[in-house]
Amino acid sequence: MDAPTKTRVERGDELELTVDSLAFGGAGVARRDGYVVFVRDAIPGDTVRAVVTKRKKAYAEARTVALLEPGPERIEPVAAHPGAPWQVLPYERQVAIKAEQVQDALQRIGHLEGYELEPLVPAVEQWRYRNKLEYSFGTAPDGELICGFHAPGSWEQIEHVEDCLLASEAGNEARRASLRWCRERGLRAYDRRAQTGLLRNLVVREGRRTGELQVRIVTSDEGLVASDFDGFAEAVGAGSVVWTRALDVGETTAGGISEVLHGTEAIEEELGGLRFRISADAFFQTNTEMAERLYGLAAEYAGLQGWERVYDLFCGIGTIGLSLAPRAGEVWGLEIVEEAIADAIANARRNEIDNVRFFAGDVRLALRQMVDTSGRPDVLVVDPPRSGLSSKIVRRVIEAAPTRIVYVSCNPTTLAPNAAQLVEAGYALRRVRPVDMFPQTPHIECVALLERA
Repeated sequence: MDAPTKTRVERGDELELTVDSLAFGGAGVARRDGYVVFVRDAIPGDTVRAVVTKRKKAYAEARTVALLEPGPERIEPVAAHPGAPWQVLPYERQVAIKAEQVQDALQRIGHLEGYELEPLVPAVEQWRYRNKLEYSFGTAPDGELICGFHAPGSWEQIEHVEDCLLASEAGNEARRASLRWCRERGLRAYDRRAQTGLLRNLVVREGRRTGELQVRIVTSDEGLVASDFDGFAEAVGAGSVVWTRALDVGETTAGGISEVLHGTEAIEEELGGLRFRISADAFFQTNTEMAERLYGLAAEYAGLQGWERVYDLFCGIGTIGLSLAPRAGEVWGLEIVEEAIADAIANARRNEIDNVRFFAGDVRLALRQMVDTSGRPDVLVVDPPRSGLSSKIVRRVIEAAPTRIVYVSCNPTTLAPNAAQLVEAGYALRRVRPVDMFPQTPHIECVALLERA
């Protein structure tokens, strides 16, 4: 007898679904006669009406349009915020699910075993923990200028936010003051469909330990000059105010031409007893308190005794390498972004650390040269982007032959295959520990230790 045919669904269909679990990335998992549907804005136990937004042979994606019956674990949200989708789950369930998803990725994707999965490190603060927020300007139905976040699944609709519960009170006030100033002058938001208008984004960044605040306003390139922003810095009350002109039609806070309107183009922050200069485009962990725990865990896994040669790949502005330097013989940092390397070198000088060397280069090409120049590393620390390490970079790491590898990951589903490749090359995965950098969201960070077997 032929196997029963799975129920066919099409894009635009409305389905009544009951969610069983959560997938990596936060979507609910439901099944319709065996056919998997990933449902946005739904958690386990929820019965929802959802519209299908994408259909594939093996699965479909859908968006919740009505909550028909809430699951037993669902709680009331406290923030009108599209960036906090897991706030409807009790925090203890959030961290339990994240730990389960790390384990699932390592075993199901990496086929790894024999390691110790250590307890997840919970967040210090569940709200108001971010030191950087990127907002978008938009236009309300009545024509009023607003500032907030993209609506879920929309590239043009902006949802206004009055009090962002992921930001500090000072950061919120800087955003509100910026919006008031722009409204008073009748400035228009950039229209993402028509590609007309002025105001694109507002980036608010603060030093949680120093109290320093930076506001960056991103506009279209409409022939403005700095004098057009007279009074803006005084209105927002930030020590650093930067104006960036985006030169292409794509909405982004990176790139463009930046000009300092007030103060300097950087702020400073303290982390792990060190002081860091953070320029406007530099990457810095957005949760200062949890970054300290993340880097502390990396130092624990590195197990330095004071004589080792350490490589810090994708080193950014030097946060991990500089935090390890006092316990190492020497540290060599590598990063493709030249501006970040300039910050890293300045941060080494600022903290009077002289056993580090930072270089700008593509890890795929420059790692082999670094080994030829400085010698093989005893410990290699890698903190790659969400996409993980390419096969070529993994081969370069294996060629470098460190005794110990500390892998700082922001994506367990790319950590798992990378770890499997290293295990196949003769390393053993010893320990993995998740760290909750982003409460109320499905994002997961973790640190893994691999040693030459």
